[in-house]
Amino acid sequence: MNNTVTTSTTPSLMLQGTSSNAGKSVLTAALCRILLQDGLSVAPFKAQNMALNSFVTPNGEEIGRAQAVQATACRLEPDVRMNPVLLKPSSDTGSQVIVLGKPVANMRVREYVTYKSTAFAHVQTAYDSLAAEHDVMVLEGAGSPAEINLKAHDIVNMRMAQYAKAKILLVGDIDRGGVFASLVGTMELLDAWEKDLVAGFVLNRFRGDVTLLDPALEFTTGRTEKPFFGVVPYLMQLGLPEEDSVTFKESIGRQLPLRDDALDIVLVDLPHIANFTDVDAFGIEPDVSLRVVNSAAQLGTPDCIILPGSKNTPGDLQWLHESGLAKEILAFAEAGGVVTGICGGFQMLGETVSDPSSIEYVSQVAAKDIQSSATQQGLGLLALRTVMGEDKVLTRVTGTHVPTGQAVTGYEIHHGVTELIGSGSEMHQAIVREDGSIIGYGTAASSAFHTIWGTYLHGVFDDDAFRRAFINDLRMRKGLLPLDGVQASFSIDPALDRLADTVRDALAMDKVYEVLGL
Repeated sequence: MNNTVTTSTTPSLMLQGTSSNAGKSVLTAALCRILLQDGLSVAPFKAQNMALNSFVTPNGEEIGRAQAVQATACRLEPDVRMNPVLLKPSSDTGSQVIVLGKPVANMRVREYVTYKSTAFAHVQTAYDSLAAEHDVMVLEGAGSPAEINLKAHDIVNMRMAQYAKAKILLVGDIDRGGVFASLVGTMELLDAWEKDLVAGFVLNRFRGDVTLLDPALEFTTGRTEKPFFGVVPYLMQLGLPEEDSVTFKESIGRQLPLRDDALDIVLVDLPHIANFTDVDAFGIEPDVSLRVVNSAAQLGTPDCIILPGSKNTPGDLQWLHESGLAKEILAFAEAGGVVTGICGGFQMLGETVSDPSSIEYVSQVAAKDIQSSATQQGLGLLALRTVMGEDKVLTRVTGTHVPTGQAVTGYEIHHGVTELIGSGSEMHQAIVREDGSIIGYGTAASSAFHTIWGTYLHGVFDDDAFRRAFINDLRMRKGLLPLDGVQASFSIDPALDRLADTVRDALAMDKVYEVLGL
């Protein structure tokens, strides 16, 4: 592994965690916005991200969604240099490896470990280039730096901090318990040079009277010789996209309190769910209850079922059939229920999904059965077939929802090519790009929207007017009057300002600036 130290003189700070989901991504975004508010040109950086929530940059390159949010915090366009290596898991032991925004290969764990030295060379180049353009860099680690089985080939935690000459704030999630043992234990497992990089600690997600923590803070500092930079309160309903599915999956099966006219929209939690943030905007609507389900028993009688994206569409189709959810979804559709699919979910609505070269498919069955299982039967709700190919579509899109004529925007990330079966006379255009190419189909529209429809367009529901039109269509199907005008504005910029205000109050920012040498 290349240990060369960067020639960059750009001040840098890294947030690492005692575990995954400790809040590193959100705190990185907060510090990015705080530094921006203070007049600095700042950029985020995460050497390697493992996430199925991704985003497409203006140049048609794929990065982690968290780094796109952090770029927004800096008021920058997302840039592939902010996340030069992205791993998108397709099974428990394998991932698609994306380097500088483009897929390199599907690799098993040991293959990727061998490839890491090559990956780190790209990481170094990306960091140096990005850092040269900004006053300060805010880096994010991954998981924990104390994963001793991973340290020998680390490219995202301590080795990256060493390369960038970054000081580290170690973040612990106090809400999950055991945080002081985690902080002390992490320090105990670090080498001397790694400990020297740690400037101090941040406690995240605290509920209660912060003064009650004083004895524990003093003890931990005495044991580790590292100060606390602050205690960040538990922030409810941040209004920011989640980086991964940890928090998302905590809501599975939960029924939120309903107002009398609330619509019940269900999102199906697929085993390899991707870009579930496509439905985030429904969470701010006053007349919508969004539920997440992963079993037939949880489905109930919703007003709409949404099938999200997937990193393993054939494998997730197999799971839908085996779990009994496919049967329930079909019965729901046959009774006139609204079913919508996005990207992989759109592919599942068709007759078949084929992956002859195993671009995505990693079966839950034995490897010897993969070839025979390379074509999965879809739900058969749309007369379409999809074939996975080597080429990956990565593009930002402006288009039109054909039935309403409303403009929609978003991005595409997919390997599959979806085509009509036969004449396709019963299929109707749902969404088209500006160039006229079709990226969504539906059944005959009985109202402003198709009853069954899908699209490759991620982020289609982020547009306030389009989302309200869709919700009002569901309301009218239910016999409710539509609500006039946009009811909620989905913008993360105000949420980032609120986040920055809270974190600024919680952290000793004078110490942060001292660490940065600013």
